[in-house]
Amino acid sequence: MTQELLSVGIDIGTSTTQLIFSRLTLENRANPFSVPRIAIADKEVLYRSGIHFTPLLSDTVIDSEGVRAIVEEEYRKSGFEKAQISTGAVIITGETARKENAREVLSTLSGFAGDFVVATAGPDLESILAARGAGIDDYSKEHHTEVLHFDIGGGTSNLALYDRGELKTTGCMDVGGRLIKIDRETGSITYLSPKVRQFYDSAPPGCAARGAPLSVGEAAAPERLAPFVSAMVSALEEIAGLREPTGLADFFWTGGAAKMPLPAAPVPCVSFSGGVADCIWSPPEDWLAYGDIGVLLGRAIRESPAFRGTELVRGEETIRATVVGAGSHSTDLSGSTIFYRGVEFPLKNLPILKLTEEEERGGPARLAAAIREKLRWFADEGGLTQTALCLRGEKNPSYRAVKELAQGVREGLEPLLGRGFFPVVVVETDMAKVLGQALAPGISGPLLCLDGVSADNGDYIDIGAPVANGAVLPVVIKTLAFQKN
Repeated sequence: MTQELLSVGIDIGTSTTQLIFSRLTLENRANPFSVPRIAIADKEVLYRSGIHFTPLLSDTVIDSEGVRAIVEEEYRKSGFEKAQISTGAVIITGETARKENAREVLSTLSGFAGDFVVATAGPDLESILAARGAGIDDYSKEHHTEVLHFDIGGGTSNLALYDRGELKTTGCMDVGGRLIKIDRETGSITYLSPKVRQFYDSAPPGCAARGAPLSVGEAAAPERLAPFVSAMVSALEEIAGLREPTGLADFFWTGGAAKMPLPAAPVPCVSFSGGVADCIWSPPEDWLAYGDIGVLLGRAIRESPAFRGTELVRGEETIRATVVGAGSHSTDLSGSTIFYRGVEFPLKNLPILKLTEEEERGGPARLAAAIREKLRWFADEGGLTQTALCLRGEKNPSYRAVKELAQGVREGLEPLLGRGFFPVVVVETDMAKVLGQALAPGISGPLLCLDGVSADNGDYIDIGAPVANGAVLPVVIKTLAFQKN
């Protein structure tokens, strides 16, 4: 049995806005006498949009109508209708996620997303999608090696470390090609990001002569910009373990992002994607070709003795890596067993509440008390936000274990049921169906249990309508953390 879904990826980045349409093929990989095991068997890119400069009304405001016009035009060119879309992602990345109206832009585009396309803006998910869109997860697995992937865009660099195909950690640095913008006709500086100003104000460690601070309106020259460009490259080298730590990696770390630990030894393999990656491998002759410092940054990475001394990998995608990841790799499927009753799909932006292992396995009373206590995190003046309860579960649970787990969940949620809130339970192990069956007799109204999904506090989940004859649910675990300076 196979089924096809049409997926869209929309990436609104610091420099560029792009779309991609992909076909995802679902396949049941279980034998005829086993529980269905539905998986995404194939991903095929059907249409790639042009690469558009992200329209801005000012340094702090996105032109939402301009973005909408780009999306409308690319839908028209692709030949696909909004009603055909089943899944995918709309992603606001880099410095664009810090704009004042980032959420407004996502709302403007929601009508193009079909019934189940997520809107995300968080460096962790962006890092993963860019690396997967560039094929680095597969490269790491096939070559049995550790790879640190840099997706270098206009405002930020998203990092993902893979070891033999397994994701180890992610990160985000304020390193990008449009932190300084330059008028191509006059050659004068038109924009300096806060990170550039901070660089000259705070004298970060590890920097030699920086010269006088840059200023908007002054003439730009490669040698004048070299100290800041060199510092960015040094920060990338440092996080890859290719030079002694000086504190530059810490300086360029994006505020609010968890810091990736410095490696104990140099990473054996480094890969690049993003718009600056094209300037590493085939930079234009004119260093002002894009009206920013992207060409200088790409050249500096290419000429770095530290990077030349390690294995460099060019991703399968460079400037399109994130949007390919968004359109082809953002969706996963729930596990082999699910239980749902009376649920109106899709469900979007449900915050995850994950309990500790001790709370989950401390018996029905302790589990119920922990659920009631922690659900207060999601309450406001308007009441309680619909939340997804995330449990670890057991691989081969006994009847008693399932019954006690169901009792704790039911008693913990009981005060809220029937008031616009219903149980959504996400289990890591394949036991959602039996747990749902145990919960159902004591709960009236909607009920949803799905499995095979791992999430944590701070994550959000989108759950699409059932596919594959109702056997599985498409899900996306995401971050909705809009960055602020």
